[in-house]
Amino acid sequence: MSQLGEKQWYVVNTYSGHENKVKENLLRRIESMGMQDYILQVLVAEQEVPVMKNGLPTDKTKMKNTYPGYVFVEVIMTDEAWFIIRNTPGVTGFVGSSGGGTKPFPVPKEQIDTVLKKAGIVNKDMYNDYLVGTPVRILHGALAGSNGVVSNVDIENNMIEVEVTFFGRKNRVN
Repeated sequence: MSQLGEKQWYVVNTYSGHENKVKENLLRRIESMGMQDYILQVLVAEQEVPVMKNGLPTDKTKMKNTYPGYVFVEVIMTDEAWFIIRNTPGVTGFVGSSGGGTKPFPVPKEQIDTVLKKAGIVNKDMYNDYLVGTPVRILHGALAGSNGVVSNVDIENNMIEVEVTFFGRKNRVN
């Protein structure tokens, strides 16, 4: 095995509609080849969305892939990990690799944090980026799309309090 490096996120190309199958294939290969210490997470970025009927939401929901054709993997990129991922059935390549045997570039932290947040995955490290007074945009919930300012950061409880103005008044939301 190669020497341990830093864990980083990479984007793997797949055929659109085959993302979950590729995830399953990759998870089986990780297990069978003992790569759990190198290939740490495999993510298909999905969100729960309401099922619509006649233009109106129903009581049912379904999972929607927010990045069709892509699977995200958190990897300590060794030669072995790279080989296993790129040779997994359904994988067509890596984003950020020019081919010809070159390893891909990792996804910048700011970009992967957005993907993780949309998928509802909390990365404790992401709270280090928020300071009281930082302007933010709310991505989920009743206030999705609203802008606000961080008023409190509680890393222990995975909570950020944001001050948002709506109906002409400043309100604090978690």
